Amino acid sequence: MTSPAASDTSTRKPWPALWALVIGFFMILVDTTIVSVANPAIKAALDPDTNNLDNVVWVTSAYLLAYAVPLLITGRLGDRFGPKNIYLIGLAIFTLASLWCGLSTTLEMLIIARAVQGFGAAFMTPQTMAVITRTFPADRRGAAMGLWGATAGVATLVGPLLGGVLVDALGWEWIFFVNIPVGIVGFVLAAILVPRLKTHPHRFDLVGVVLSAAAIFLIVFGLQEGEKFDWGTITGPITVWGLIISGVVLLAVFIVQQRYTRSESLVPLELFRDRNFAGANVAIAAVGFTVTSMSLPYMFYLQLARGLTPTEAALLMIPMAVISGLLAPVAGALLDRVDPRLILIPGLLCVGGAIVWNAALMNLDTPTWMFLLPSTLLGIGSAGMWGPLATTATRQLPPRQAGAGAGIYNTTRTIGSVVGSAAIAAFMQARLEANLPAGAAEAPAGEGFAGGALPPVIAEGFSTGMAQSMLLPACVMVVALVASLFLGRSQPAGAAKKV
Repeated sequence: MTSPAASDTSTRKPWPALWALVIGFFMILVDTTIVSVANPAIKAALDPDTNNLDNVVWVTSAYLLAYAVPLLITGRLGDRFGPKNIYLIGLAIFTLASLWCGLSTTLEMLIIARAVQGFGAAFMTPQTMAVITRTFPADRRGAAMGLWGATAGVATLVGPLLGGVLVDALGWEWIFFVNIPVGIVGFVLAAILVPRLKTHPHRFDLVGVVLSAAAIFLIVFGLQEGEKFDWGTITGPITVWGLIISGVVLLAVFIVQQRYTRSESLVPLELFRDRNFAGANVAIAAVGFTVTSMSLPYMFYLQLARGLTPTEAALLMIPMAVISGLLAPVAGALLDRVDPRLILIPGLLCVGGAIVWNAALMNLDTPTWMFLLPSTLLGIGSAGMWGPLATTATRQLPPRQAGAGAGIYNTTRTIGSVVGSAAIAAFMQARLEANLPAGAAEAPAGEGFAGGALPPVIAEGFSTGMAQSMLLPACVMVVALVASLFLGRSQPAGAAKKV
């Protein structure tokens, strides 16, 4: 069954449609990282009475969790009802939820609004990759994926920079209010420029949706709240490790259920027979973990230990944003002519090296300007990371599986981000308890982490704890590097095999 739609690759020029989609995609990715620089301000405004960092990190985790869980099915919804329609629905939800976030007066209200925002983002993201796969010929898809990857990389870096300026100039609420005009413009452009593509009938695996959602939630909740409950009992028979193990078991049940379901599986396991698709998914999960988790301890260190304002902290990321923005199109143009691994592996090495470099500098004696150096290296690495991974994962996807493949790829990336957000919260809290003077973590709010520079007696231990926390994302980046080493050379354009 098809709708009266444009032929996938022959009617409209695909670039205007892609640029229209990129506006919304850029906005939701900026929103993934923009909160990192605003976390201290949000904590001071909405959670001033505790010194537990886990509470405010839920503002990020709720968004990522609601973003990750529906991605498997929203990719299929795009195949079934058209990527344009699903994208526009998601953009409308995201824009209205942004208004709700900015108007929130309690931390709990903000967390709920962020979850709704993430749900809207889940409708949007797979459609961007699906449109690329379905409208660009294979021999031009590398440049398009280069733009997609560049958007992801630049958004990851611009988010904290923009957040710092808005928090200082207008208040934390404006990191959400700024989405409203952008969302309106993006909606109008997408409605005009994105073509209606052929639709494909799909049956939806509701059992798989429930199993995957429950598994992800249990794992993330257990990781993030573990330190709060001392990795023991939460209430009655419910324990932290019980939740995590239950989540892992449900995840295994989900995979088996996908293998034997009589309905159309959410995760077509046959796609993973392509070692490039499988390897790229492992790598992008590790990348999602890394880029989400590395900014949290870094921003807390700069603002609380060093006493920088959000804008001053964000300005240290200018080299990342500028260099990534300049080099990413160059990397994208090369992707159709060279083995993507030649760009990807050096990029991953640069990102991992930059994180370790930052960790080594995170003490009270380092001159502030020196943080510009690893920022530059991170920009170089980011330009060579996003596009090659997306190109390698999707180059051989058949059109019928475009939505499913895009949904899987974005799900693994976002699950990596969710787990990264939860894991870094627990790791940061553990490192603080290990490095701060006895009782400092439970000090009155006015003497603790609610806002402003920390007193010297606490700042030194706080810096050490945040520096040690940076080593977690650095170690996870090794997983991405190893997975990338096992990728094969992409088939020549037009040689994509049927799945």
